[in-house]
Amino acid sequence: MDTVTDSSVVHLVDGSLYVFRAWHSMPDEFHDREGESVNAVHGFTRFLCELLEKTSAEHIAVAFDASLTTSFRNAIYPAYKANRELPPPQLVRQFALCREISAALGLTVLNDHQYEADDLIGSALWGLRAHGFRGVIVSADKDFGQLLGEGDEQWDFARGMRWGAAGVFDRLGVHPHQVADYLALCGDAVDNIPGVPGVGAKTAAALLAHFGDLDSVLERIDEVPFLRIRGAAACAVRLREHADQARLCRRLTRIALDIAVAETADALIRRRGEASTLDELCERLRFGPLTRSRLRALI
Repeated sequence: MDTVTDSSVVHLVDGSLYVFRAWHSMPDEFHDREGESVNAVHGFTRFLCELLEKTSAEHIAVAFDASLTTSFRNAIYPAYKANRELPPPQLVRQFALCREISAALGLTVLNDHQYEADDLIGSALWGLRAHGFRGVIVSADKDFGQLLGEGDEQWDFARGMRWGAAGVFDRLGVHPHQVADYLALCGDAVDNIPGVPGVGAKTAAALLAHFGDLDSVLERIDEVPFLRIRGAAACAVRLREHADQARLCRRLTRIALDIAVAETADALIRRRGEASTLDELCERLRFGPLTRSRLRALI
């Protein structure tokens, strides 16, 4: 697919994903004026420059995760993401700098201690969709599949791959409106969501292909043993034993859409960047001449 640049498109960037990628991929040889490591900031800034150069996006927001232990999902299920190590202080510091770079370029920064980047992106897309926008979600995260409607796309920037709603089925075997139910059934090890024990991805997809949604699966468990899926009888037993857990998991896997982040058509319009702020950041972060010239060309 060609890169979309028209004014009816909003680009929604999963900022945390690209900060983490930069942190893991960039050598620890970049330091700021104070001698602190800024390798993730350098990598993220290069990504952001390339994205803006390719898209010339008029409506854009970069969402970050500030709710690593304070998400509303932790209140629902304390073990949510408990398998993940918290970022070290030096990475937390770099996250703040990446937000500063994004803001200095005139981009809307979405950051909340109760809601995750997924929720902020989902709510932004839902809000602007009411004003005739379609979305390009810049992320490789499979969870975003549930947000894709007609005309929307997901863009795995690093791999140069883009897909629409039909591509969700190609990847997961379920349609966008079934993704949250699918993850509730088979679980998501990345986020420490257990799902229903013994129900894998193929079984979850087969159940949803037959019943349509999680509620129907659980209401019609008596029919499951007669399905042409491996271990159907045992699957029915597990579904009956873990029905409440499946419903709980869906509360975790469903992206929130009701946060007030894009209530007007110009809510996420890109503003003119601040040259003085950007210059000060470049000095503080000791960016090289190439990065400085790319950044200046974008404001």
